[in-house]
Amino acid sequence: MKTCLSIAGSDCSGGAGIQADIKTFSALGTFGMSVVVSVVAENTCEVVSVQNIPVQSIIDQMACIFTDIMPNAIKIGMLPTSEIMQTVATYLSRYASVPIVIDPVMVAKGGAALMHEEASDTLRSIIIPLATVLTPNIPEAEIILGRHIVTLEDMKCAAADIAAMGTQNVLVKGGHRMAQDTEAIDILYSEGEFYEYRTPRIDTVNTHGTGCTLSSAITAYLAKGYQIPQAIECAKDYIQGAIAHALPLGHGHGPTHHFWQYYSEVQ
Repeated sequence: MKTCLSIAGSDCSGGAGIQADIKTFSALGTFGMSVVVSVVAENTCEVVSVQNIPVQSIIDQMACIFTDIMPNAIKIGMLPTSEIMQTVATYLSRYASVPIVIDPVMVAKGGAALMHEEASDTLRSIIIPLATVLTPNIPEAEIILGRHIVTLEDMKCAAADIAAMGTQNVLVKGGHRMAQDTEAIDILYSEGEFYEYRTPRIDTVNTHGTGCTLSSAITAYLAKGYQIPQAIECAKDYIQGAIAHALPLGHGHGPTHHFWQYYSEVQ
C-alpha cells in the first residue's frame, strides 16, 4: 500500500485539515499519516482558537515518520508562522524525490486568518519552491501575487507567475470565481502548458474542507504513480462526488462526504 503524509493543522469538527486529509487518503486506498502543526478549535460556523504546536514537537513528529514509514507523497496544508515554515522546509529538503502537494491555507471558510501576515514572504521564498504542485484558490493566489484575479485569463497569468516563484506546477482553483457561473473552472500551469478542468457548479453551502480534500486527493494519486495532469483530473472527479454527496451536518458550511464512493446515504 502506498503511503501519504499530511503536514497541516487539525480541525476538531472533522471536515477540514488533518482529519479531512486522512479520510481522503483512506478513501483513495492509501495509508495516511500526519504531522500536526496547529490545533484549531473550529466547527462548521467559526474558528474559535488556534494553538500552534512547539517546533521541537513538529520535528519529532517528522522524525518518527521518516525514520520508519517513508511517505510516497506529502501534502502540506496550514503552516501558520514563518518559524514553522522554515522548520518544515529544512527537514523536507533532504527528501527532494518525494512529491509534495502544497495547499497554501491562509483563511478559514468563515474568514478567520490561519496564517500570520508576516509569514507571507516566507511562503513565497521558502514554501512555494518546495511544491511539486501548488493549489491556491483565487483569494490565496491574490494574496501571493498582490493583485486581483477576475477573469479566466487572469487565472492563467496568475498560475504562470506563481510558477515562476519556483514551482513548475500550479493549480489555481476557480470555485470562488463568479458564483453565478454554471461551471467551476480550475487552471493548471504545468511545464509551460495550460490545462483547464471544468466541472458543473453544485448549489450547496456544504463545502467545508474542499481545498484540503482536493489537495489530499492529488497527493494520493501522485503516491500511486499518476502523472500530474491525470492525478488532478482524478482528484477533481473525487471532490466533485464528495461535494455532490456533501453531508448536511452542523449549522454552517457542512463537510464534504469523503467516503461517498462507498456509501452515499446518511444512515
